[in-house]
Amino acid sequence: MEFLEVIRKRKTTNGPFLEQPVSKEHQHLLMEAASRAPSHFNSQPWRFVLVENKAVIHRIAELGGSSMERLIAEGRFFERYRPYFRFSEKEMEERGDGILIDQLPGPLRPFTRQIMSPGALGLLRTLGVPRMLGEDNRKLVAGSPLLLAALLDKQEYRPGELSGFYSVLGLGMAIENVWLTTVELGMGIQFVSTPMEIPEAWEEVKRVLEVPDNLELMAVYRLGYVPPERPRPRIDWKSDHRKRLSQFVFRDTCRTPEPDH
Repeated sequence: MEFLEVIRKRKTTNGPFLEQPVSKEHQHLLMEAASRAPSHFNSQPWRFVLVENKAVIHRIAELGGSSMERLIAEGRFFERYRPYFRFSEKEMEERGDGILIDQLPGPLRPFTRQIMSPGALGLLRTLGVPRMLGEDNRKLVAGSPLLLAALLDKQEYRPGELSGFYSVLGLGMAIENVWLTTVELGMGIQFVSTPMEIPEAWEEVKRVLEVPDNLELMAVYRLGYVPPERPRPRIDWKSDHRKRLSQFVFRDTCRTPEPDH
């Protein structure tokens, strides 16, 4: 693909992957892409774990599913992410950010706004939404042929110091290289974020991955080849919109928005 086409086609894969294992060649291409990211003084502070072992994947999937169920049931998910929910194309067009909640199972559609609000815990539990979302999350992770754990070397990752900022910035650029390369390889990628929000679950992920004391686990992603027909989860959203130039770009100083074209 042309480079700009790859950038424009970059997406998060919310649905399932093919069962086909990710070839070693493609795994190593992803790691080469990560290694080509810039880093402070070429420190290359990132470390990665490629996970194909089914037992490890299934254990992390269980932690992802149980974390999602708990976050939904306790209301923490909606408390944290409600500012990003959008309920109409018009709202998405105006703001250019967030996620459009455009797919819910039939019985839930009349309650869209209530379900996505912090005061709807009773309704959510009655409809079985926490358990349903937790199980959907578990299945998606468990069905992934490859997990990628991203870590930082603590010799560079020192929170509160500039080296800590530089190393996080470098890891972000390395992950973006990986993300763009998945587009070229016909693959998809998604952040497995929910265990990070439950401290004990995140500690268990570290234990499962046998993370040593000199490394800090920063993130886990699921990867695989995407099917030609991409089925969407029972509860899903779209996030294709982007802000207009005038909403995020300034000219010369922060007082002058860049005009839209």
